[in-house]
Amino acid sequence: MTSTVDIANYALNSLGASNITALDENSKPARIVNQRYEAVRDSVFRSHPWNCLQKRTSLAKDATAPAWGFTAQFTLPADCLRLLYIIDYDSNYKVEGRKILSNTSTMKILYISRVEDPNQYDELLRETLSAALAADIAYGITSSNPVSEKMNTLFQDKLRDARFVDATEGQNNAPDLGMTDAIDASTFINARF
Repeated sequence: MTSTVDIANYALNSLGASNITALDENSKPARIVNQRYEAVRDSVFRSHPWNCLQKRTSLAKDATAPAWGFTAQFTLPADCLRLLYIIDYDSNYKVEGRKILSNTSTMKILYISRVEDPNQYDELLRETLSAALAADIAYGITSSNPVSEKMNTLFQDKLRDARFVDATEGQNNAPDLGMTDAIDASTFINARF
């Protein structure tokens, strides 16, 4: 079982810092991690359509319509970090804030959700998140630009590897289910960066 504290400790250990027992303990490393963890996590989650974070749902149409331009609006789920795909939609839609504006009466979406339990993450995503956190907090922990640069390089390497593996796994569904049977060039190219 992996916890948020475990991910934080992997990051701290790669910086040569001591382990923490909780994010809210009274120590400099814990305060820095506690301040940055959620923002770093959500940023990594938004950076790629991670298979382990994808969720499907049907949205209920809001009671009120947009002021102009569209006939309906739908509120995105509270845990939605990134909208990936809309099924059965009018091609003329717009995302504004936490709403999808459309001219349809139904909305089925595939999205990246904010999953807080690290045990739900793929192992490579956990490693990437740890490296991202280490890169983000490196200067605050070590006061060293070379260490910061080294951690950023490590993060980029882990991110590239994790994106590649994730992008090539389990993509053999029909397009109308929100998936494809092939990896398009942009997915492959983005996975390499």
